[in-house]
Amino acid sequence: MSISFENRVLLISTPGTSYSAYLGDDDIPIHTHWGARITPADAQYLARTTADRLAREWESFRSATNGHEEYPLEGGLQFGRAALALAVGEVRSADWSFVDHSKDERELALHFDAGGVRVIMHYRIHEGSDVIDRWVSVRNESTASVDVHRLDSAAWVLPEQAAYRISTLTGRWAAETRLRRHELAEGRFVLESRRGITSHHVNPWFAIDDGTATEEYGEVYSAALHWSGSWRMLAQHELDEPVQALFGWGHEDFGPRPLEPGEELITPVSSGLFTSGGFGTASRAWHAYALREVLPRATEVRPVLFNSWEATGFAVDEASQVELATQAAELGCELFVLDDGWFGGRVDDTTGLGDWWVNRDRFPNGLQPLISKVHALGMGFGLWVEPEMVNPDSDLYRAHPEWVYHFEGREPPLRRNQLVLNLARPDVAQWVLETLDELLTANDIQFVKWDMNRPFADTGWPAEPSRQSRIWFDHVTAVYAILDALRAKHPGVAFEACSGGGGRVDLGIMARTDQFWTSDNTDALDRRSIQHGFSQLYPARTMSCWVTDVPTFINKRTVPLTYRFHVAMAGVLGIGGDLTEWTADELALARALVAEYKEFRHVVQLGAQYRLGEPGRGLSAVQYVLDGESVVLAYQEAQQYDSAPRPLRLRGLDAEATYDVEGEVLSGSVLMASGLSLVLTGDYASRLIRLSRR
Repeated sequence: MSISFENRVLLISTPGTSYSAYLGDDDIPIHTHWGARITPADAQYLARTTADRLAREWESFRSATNGHEEYPLEGGLQFGRAALALAVGEVRSADWSFVDHSKDERELALHFDAGGVRVIMHYRIHEGSDVIDRWVSVRNESTASVDVHRLDSAAWVLPEQAAYRISTLTGRWAAETRLRRHELAEGRFVLESRRGITSHHVNPWFAIDDGTATEEYGEVYSAALHWSGSWRMLAQHELDEPVQALFGWGHEDFGPRPLEPGEELITPVSSGLFTSGGFGTASRAWHAYALREVLPRATEVRPVLFNSWEATGFAVDEASQVELATQAAELGCELFVLDDGWFGGRVDDTTGLGDWWVNRDRFPNGLQPLISKVHALGMGFGLWVEPEMVNPDSDLYRAHPEWVYHFEGREPPLRRNQLVLNLARPDVAQWVLETLDELLTANDIQFVKWDMNRPFADTGWPAEPSRQSRIWFDHVTAVYAILDALRAKHPGVAFEACSGGGGRVDLGIMARTDQFWTSDNTDALDRRSIQHGFSQLYPARTMSCWVTDVPTFINKRTVPLTYRFHVAMAGVLGIGGDLTEWTADELALARALVAEYKEFRHVVQLGAQYRLGEPGRGLSAVQYVLDGESVVLAYQEAQQYDSAPRPLRLRGLDAEATYDVEGEVLSGSVLMASGLSLVLTGDYASRLIRLSRR
C-alpha cells in the first residue's frame, strides 16, 4: 500500500487496486486510472499518453478535458456540471493554480489557490482495504465573502468502455433500499435527497459496471457518501467520453452558502471502491471497511432486543411495560426498549414532542423503578427519543415558537403533526444536548433509539436570514456534534439511528451510532428485498430486524413465525410483537429460536456475507462465514407445482476442508461445486443450516 505524488502524478495503491491522476499544464488534475494495480512507471506513461491524446482534440464545440477531470471546476471550458462552483462578487467562475502537496503514510493532499480561496483535495487509504476516501476543504483567505454554489466531496471518473450500467438503492417509506439497475446512456443521471435527511427514497451509494457484472464476476466501481442530510450524486456521460460521477452534500441549488473571510468548509467523505469479483466481492469489501474504519465498537455483537411500540403504541405505563419486559426476558431478550409515549403529555402523535420530562401519570416515580425491574430481569434498558422534533401542542413550542424552521408570516407545514427544530441555531443544539445529557445522567440507560419522523420544509430562519443557506449543513453537523458529545460522556450507551425506518442510513451517521432501524416495514417478505438492497453497502452487524405480529400493519400479510424469525436472524435480531397475545406454542418456539440465534449471531454480525440468489418466488439464501463456521438462512417464498428447489451452492468455504453439516461430513469443494440439497415445501418455507469446519 502506498500513496505518492511524484512529477505531478498522483498514484494510490491499495492491496488490490491502483488509482492515478496527473496535473496538466493548466493545473487541472486529470484522471487516468482506477482499477488493477499498476506501477509508478505505468502511472507516468498514462499521464503522458493521456495528455498527448487530449492535446490532439480539435473540435471547437467541446472541451478535451471534460469528463476526465479529477475535480471539475465551474468556468472556462467546463461544459458539464462542476464539482466546485464559487462566486467572488459578480464573477461565478473558478480558476486555480497548484500550490503544493502534503502527505503522510496514509493521506495525501493537493493544495490549490483559487483567487484567494485555498482548495485542498484530500485522499486517504486504509490498511488491508481497497476503499479510497476523498474529501475537499476550502478556506477563504481573502478579505471578502465568497459564495459557494457547489462543493462536492469527489468526482469519480470511470474508465472509457462500451457501456455503463448503474446500480442504485431507491424506494420510499416502508420500501427502502430496493436494488435497481439502469443503463447509463448519454446525458445526466441524478440521485438526490432534498429532504434534509439521507432519505428513504434514495440511498447515497451507487455501483457502475459495463452491464455484464454478476454477483460473483465482473468489474464493479462503487462509491458512497458519509453524510446524513441532503445530498446529490450526478453521473454525466457524453458521447466518446467516460462517465464522471460527482458526489457531495447539498441538493441541487441549495445555496449559495457564504464563506466568510478566514472561514473553512470541509466536505463529508466520499469513499470509492474498485473490485473485479462482482457485486458480492464489492459488498464484502464495503462491509469490512465499515466494520474496521467507520462503525464504533464494531467487534461487539449486538444484543437481542424487545421494543414496546407494536405491543402498546402510545399507551405505555409502568405496569404494562413490566409485564412485557417479564415475558421478553423469558424469551431470552437482552435489551428492553421503551418506545414512544413515556414523556410530557404524549398520548398520541399530536402532542408532547419536545417535552422530554417523564409523564408522572404513567410513571409516578419516574423511569428508574421500571429500569430497575428490567435490570433485575437481566436485561439492559433502552429509550426512544425524537429530539429534533416538536409538536405545536407542547410546552416547548409554546415557549419557543421561533425555534422551528419557518418563514415569517407563513404557517409552517406539518407532517405527522410535528415541526423540525432549527438545530443550526447554537442555542437549540445546546438545549438538545443538555436535555439528553440530563436524561441519560438521571437514568441508568444502556440504549437510545434516536428517531426523526419527518423531512425538512419551509427552511426559513427569520432571525438570521443571512445564515439560512447554512441550515442544510449546520443541522446535520449539530446532530453529529450532539451524538459525539453524548457518546463521550456516556460511553456505556448504544445508539440506534432511525428516521421513520431507513430514512437516515448512511456512513456518516454510522460513525456515531451502533445500528440502524432498517425500515418501519417489518413484514418478513418485504424485508427480504429491503435487506437484500441494504446489504449492498451496509453490514449485517448494523441491520436491526424485528419479529412482529401478523397480520402486519403494512399489508395485512400473515407468514409463519419460523419464517419471520429466519428473516430477522439475517441481522441484529429483535422482537416487537405483543407477547401477551402470543400462544404458549409461539412463545416456546420463539424461546428456542432466540437461544439458537445467540449461538451463531457472531457469525452473522461479524462474518463475511454471501448472497445466494435474489429474493423471489424460488429458493434463495444468505450465507455468513467467519473462520471455520458458516450459517445459511434459506428461503422459499412460493412453491410452484411440486418442484423441489435446486441444490444450493455455497460460497466462501475452504475447498480443501471438511464440514459438519446436518449430520453429514462434506468437503467445502462439494458444497460449493454441487451444493446442498434442501427440502422446502410450500409457501414461506425457510431453513437454518449451520456448518462447522472439522
